[in-house]
Order: sequence, then structure tokens, then C-alpha cells
Amino acid sequence: MRVISGKYKGKKIEGFNIDGTRPTMDRVKESVFASIQNNIKGATCLDLFAGSGSLGIEALSNGAHSCYFVDSGSIAYQTLEKNVRWIEEEIYTYKMDYRKALQMFHEKRIQFDLIFLDPPYALHVLTDSLKKIEEYNLLKEDGFVICEYETERIQTNYSCIKNKRYGSTYISVYKHNQ
Repeated sequence: MRVISGKYKGKKIEGFNIDGTRPTMDRVKESVFASIQNNIKGATCLDLFAGSGSLGIEALSNGAHSCYFVDSGSIAYQTLEKNVRWIEEEIYTYKMDYRKALQMFHEKRIQFDLIFLDPPYALHVLTDSLKKIEEYNLLKEDGFVICEYETERIQTNYSCIKNKRYGSTYISVYKHNQ
């Protein structure tokens, strides 16, 4: 995997091979970042279920100010730590369960401009994640939540502004109701 655009374009991102996980395809990443490109500069991001950190690193490469990376898996977290060593922007990495991380961000009163949710498909935790993000008021008023999934039926009070299919993968982008 590589960073596909921005100041780190072409930089290699290490991956890992764990059942139930998969890297985000480049064409999916391109589409995601094209749809949020006007909201990246200076953004505070959360890459929940970060894995290799690919989505958060891409956001930083395209002008985000900072990114919080969270993953509970040991191999994923070790890979993430290797992949963010060379990042110049503000980064924070956490090896913890997503629920505990979201509660911690709430307690610290941290809000995000961009939240990337790309859990292993078999977990089916997007609805729970979105409920916690809303309950804890973690998304800024003009922020976006970007979800990658396969078959999960997502229930949320946020408005879906984009929903696109790429083979067996779906991308949905959500924001506050206006």
C-alpha cells in the first residue's frame, strides 16, 4: 500500500495479514478523499479501527492538522506504530477498544472534523460506533463520518450525504442533520 495523494504521495504503508481484515482499495480511498477534499485542510481526524493507519495518514498527507489513531489488535497496532513514525503532523495512537476510546475522547472533550470508521466487516459495529459518536458529541457541527463496510445495515440519526458501492464494499458519508 502507498499514500495516494498529498505531501506524502508514494510513501509506503506497511500492511498485515489477519483474517477478517483488508486494506482499503486505492480507488475507494481516491473516491473518499475526493468527496471530502474541501474539509481536510486543518482538520482534526479520528481513524477508529485504524489498522495500518492508511485513512488517517492519507488525511494528514492532504492537509489535516492532526489524527487520533485507535486499534485494539496487537499486530495492527504494531504495524500502525511503524507506519506513523515519519509523520510530521500531530498524531496520537491508542491501543484500546473502540468503546473505551470514544468514552475517553468524550471525557477529554475532543471533537473531530473527520471520523473514519473502517472496522473488520464481520464485527458489525458501525451502528454502535455512530450511536456513541452522537451520544458523546464527538463530531463537530460541520464534520463528517466516513464509513466503509460490506453488508452491515447502518442506523444513525446523522444524514447520509453519499453512499457508493465499489464491488462488495460500500462507502457512506454522514454529517449532522441540518
